Amino acid sequence: MNLEFSFIIPVYNRPSEIHELLQSFSVLNGDKNFEIVIIEDGSTKPSNKIVSNYQEKLNITYLVKENSGPGDSRNYGMQRAKGNYFIILDSDCILPSNYLNIVKTSLTDNYFDCFGGPDAAHETFSNLQKAINFAMTSFVTTGGIRGNKTQINKFQPRSFNMGLSKEAFLKTGGFGNIHPGEDPDLSLRLWKLGFQTVLIPKAFVYHKRRITWSNFYKQVSKFGLVRPILNEWHPESKKITYWFPSVFIIGFAIALFLMAFSVYPIIIFYGIYFSLVFILALISTKSLIIAFQSVFATLIQFTGYGFSFIKSISILKLSNQKPEDIFPELFFKTK
Repeated sequence: MNLEFSFIIPVYNRPSEIHELLQSFSVLNGDKNFEIVIIEDGSTKPSNKIVSNYQEKLNITYLVKENSGPGDSRNYGMQRAKGNYFIILDSDCILPSNYLNIVKTSLTDNYFDCFGGPDAAHETFSNLQKAINFAMTSFVTTGGIRGNKTQINKFQPRSFNMGLSKEAFLKTGGFGNIHPGEDPDLSLRLWKLGFQTVLIPKAFVYHKRRITWSNFYKQVSKFGLVRPILNEWHPESKKITYWFPSVFIIGFAIALFLMAFSVYPIIIFYGIYFSLVFILALISTKSLIIAFQSVFATLIQFTGYGFSFIKSISILKLSNQKPEDIFPELFFKTK
């Protein structure tokens, strides 16, 4: 199959991020025979001036539309893209120089209609970004669900680094209006239609996430709210592992309570676990500061996701309303 790539990048008030991303495009290894489609999603801080600086170096299509969320903006871009294979990126990503060569080689050797790649922390990222990256990617915190080995029809690509064929897009209709959660929802619908997804481990991107501690908590809390909704839409996707953060954080609260009565076995278990997180983060980042922050990031991740997961399940079970009516903040209205 002759692969013609269109990169699909929605952006909302992030011109500085687009500058860094386009700069990484300009130094990619190999030929520049690809299209970049940037979708300005109702921004009040547009990226048009940044984009114009790269128009002579790169083949860029710049689209402007009303705000309707990242999923609908990606669909908007794919409907207008010229390629037959779309690579979807977040605006806060930076590409390694060999990214496209790795994707081309992998899809040429073993074609899939949908792939995902991992994310990593660039050496220029802040300590906080590196700590959060560890918490979200380490096997001891998330079980490696964001990509640590080749997986076929077990890996659910994330839309910060995701490939999708034009055929798969047309048959699924692309992303839904839920956010976050639009990417696993798309993966599950792809599987139902007989398409396969795969992880390309070496096709990683540097993912900033533009995070503060408070924004990180809000982000993982939304992940916790969304998962029970996806489980209702796709009952076959339910896994007991989705309960682990909730069980973990409830157990931690019980352990702290029992300490007041001089009962220590449970808190010792948690001490061993957080020590393991610290040691692995220290080995990975070679920084004491980042290792300490990684422990805190892990606790925030489990707390935000775990409590929101229980909240979402409880409300969905007790209410006769649709998820869109219960959690309107998780859904964008599209025309």
